[in-house]
Amino acid sequence: MRIAQLYKEGKRFTAWPLRVCFQETEEQTQVLVWAPKSLFKRAVKRNHLRRLMREAYRLHQDMLGEKHYLIAFNYMDKEEQPYAVIEKAICKSLKKISERA
Repeated sequence: MRIAQLYKEGKRFTAWPLRVCFQETEEQTQVLVWAPKSLFKRAVKRNHLRRLMREAYRLHQDMLGEKHYLIAFNYMDKEEQPYAVIEKAICKSLKKISERA
C-alpha cells in the first residue's frame, strides 16, 4: 500500500546508476532498496547490490536532517558497479532529497 502510494505520488529523479523516488512523511523514515531480477538473474548479485546500497545509506543518512521520508532506491544499470560509484550516487540522492523537499 505505502509502496504503491510512494511510486504514484512521490517525486522522482535519477542519480546514475540509481532511480530514486521519495515522498515526505509524518512517520519514521523508511527506505526501499531494489535490484531487479530482470537485470540480475542470480540472487547472490542482487543481494550484494542491495547490501551495498543499504550500507551507503546507513553511513550517510544524517544528510536528510530532521525530516522524515519514504525513499525507494532502484538499481538500473545492467552491470554491477563498485561500492564507490553506488556510495556517490546515494550521497548525491540524499543531498537532492534534502534540498527538494
